[in-house]
Amino acid sequence: QVQLVESGGGLVQAGGSLRLSCAASGSIFTINGMGWYRQVPGKERELVASITRGGSTNYADSVKGRFTISRDNAKNTVYLQMNSLKPEDTAVYYCNGNVVNTARTTIDCWGRGTQVLVSS
Repeated sequence: QVQLVESGGGLVQAGGSLRLSCAASGSIFTINGMGWYRQVPGKERELVASITRGGSTNYADSVKGRFTISRDNAKNTVYLQMNSLKPEDTAVYYCNGNVVNTARTTIDCWGRGTQVLVSS
């Protein structure tokens, strides 16, 4: 099986920064696209940023210019650098990866989430 584990969340003041990490482990052959999503209670999960295996990125308009997604393919890890944080960034952030496992099966994998709370 494959596991994705997020880390780096926490409490930060508005205007501050956090760096989230998501490490994939298990029976991994390779990982295609990876992404960060966020969700608040009662609302739908939304895409924050995504990155292809080759490093092409996409961002939600609400975070463009403030957040940066990156990845280290050798470590099967994706990062989200969050700067100039706003209270509306408060959410549980989830990592996603399109994983090809060692059986050569492609599966969409999710982490369990990490809480980001931005105070005003």
